[in-house]
Amino acid sequence: MNNFWQKLKKPILALAPMAGITDSAFRQMCKLGGADVLYTEFVSTDAIVYESKKTFGMLKFSESEKPVVVQIFGKKPEHYFKSVKVLSELGYDGVDINFGCPAYKVVKSGGGVKLMLNLDLVKELVQAACEASQIPVSLKVRASIEDKATKVKITALDLVEKIKDLPVAAIMVHGRSFEKPFDGELDINSIIQVKEAFSAVVLANGGVYTPEIAKSLLEQTGADGLGIARGAWGKPWIFQQIRDYLGIGKYRVSEWSEIKKTMLKHAKLTFQSKGEHGLVELRKQLAWYVKGLPKAAELRSKLVRVNSLEDIQGILKNN
Repeated sequence: MNNFWQKLKKPILALAPMAGITDSAFRQMCKLGGADVLYTEFVSTDAIVYESKKTFGMLKFSESEKPVVVQIFGKKPEHYFKSVKVLSELGYDGVDINFGCPAYKVVKSGGGVKLMLNLDLVKELVQAACEASQIPVSLKVRASIEDKATKVKITALDLVEKIKDLPVAAIMVHGRSFEKPFDGELDINSIIQVKEAFSAVVLANGGVYTPEIAKSLLEQTGADGLGIARGAWGKPWIFQQIRDYLGIGKYRVSEWSEIKKTMLKHAKLTFQSKGEHGLVELRKQLAWYVKGLPKAAELRSKLVRVNSLEDIQGILKNN
């Protein structure tokens, strides 16, 4: 098995998986922006087994994205085995299992972070994936989740201890709990504990919005790299900024003329892969690019109504 994780220069800067965000166009933009590894949106193992056309449409990627990791979720070991066999043959560099998603719909179905409450099942799922896979298997977990019935907190370290005898290549730890999924201070200790207990690659994730935060998180945790999610919203160049800051202590801030070129490139890639309906989906991301800029409110009100490449070109040309 070709374990690409072992060949990456540290610190590894990865685009973390985000549902409805990390499609092929966004991944390509982040690759251009300096990301080392790209994660897909998560896809259902059930949908792969039942050959969902929509899901297989989401699985398309460009060779320029590599190394690219496909993320899966579900709760049936037999579906993990079957789906990972399929994914191993599609050209991905790795497969990642989601044990971290806090979304209501996913948790209600028993997936995502909810799986951390059943570590025996977690091990079955990871083992099924490892047995089926021809590519490295990685995991994404949360700092913790509390079992409402017993009031017992299950931590990322508990999960790692459960699966440490399996050939897992990397773990991304989101340093927030299920109960506070996106707000508040990171549980830095949860990441440190995993780094000390897990012998392969550990990526720290959560709240990396600036190069300064990135440097601090790496120093505090000793992690092998970072998973960057919301920090890349409207800033796919953040990966290069982080690398520059770590290397020389400073980084460039993109000018409006550069931002416009990036937006148009993103729109064209989206149109190529999804057509005009993809541009409608892209509206929120276009709005992220102008956050904090002069006339941001005016630009945002126009960008959230675009329907075509011509609409986007017109707005950018006149501003």
